Amino acid sequence: MQKSAAPFTLPRFDPRALPFVGEPDGLPPVADAAQTVAALRQRFAAPPHWVPEIQREPKFLDRAPAHAAVLVPIVLHARPTVLLTERTQHLSTHSGQVAFPGGRSDPQDRDAAATALREAHEEVGLDSDGVEVLGSLPAYVTGSSFIVTPVVALVRPGARLHANPDEVADIFEVPLQFLLDPAHHRRQAFEWQGQRREWYAMPYQDGGRTRFIWGATAGMLRNFYRFMSA
Repeated sequence: MQKSAAPFTLPRFDPRALPFVGEPDGLPPVADAAQTVAALRQRFAAPPHWVPEIQREPKFLDRAPAHAAVLVPIVLHARPTVLLTERTQHLSTHSGQVAFPGGRSDPQDRDAAATALREAHEEVGLDSDGVEVLGSLPAYVTGSSFIVTPVVALVRPGARLHANPDEVADIFEVPLQFLLDPAHHRRQAFEWQGQRREWYAMPYQDGGRTRFIWGATAGMLRNFYRFMSA
């Protein structure tokens, strides 16, 4: 999945309609004991040696690279969850997709954490006073030429959130335990103009609704799993 290819234009398609490729790879889930507040703090305070599984997607937009950051907000319920958003349908890129709060870096942002916190406040109204930044994962380069730094943080539950209607259609949470179990990490593939793209998908049943996590968001979560299981 690491090989790059020449840029090519992707047609519109629905990943929900694509089959999965192969079976889950049989890797073990991250233990519940490693998902506690103390364990998460310790993991980032003394990170293990590890290598991200996915660092760069094949390009599908031929434009100058741009730096960005996303917040990976772990909400501290009794069983932690990860806060995610669904992007609005009218956005020019990645419309309707599940995403972390985040976006392009601004010149006044002192670092990736500042970008992620600013964007999270703009998109979902998350107040940085209730956020404890643990650290960052290595940059993830998307097919649309964004160099994205995932910033992992702990978030107090009960935050009063509100979606920015220009960018966010919905805000929801997925159990961290679900996301850190590779039994739920499925692969998909798409062939177009003689080239093949592959990505991870992590469909989550939220009541009667399927939250279809795929693409860059799923790739960063897969890297987070690799970091937590190293």
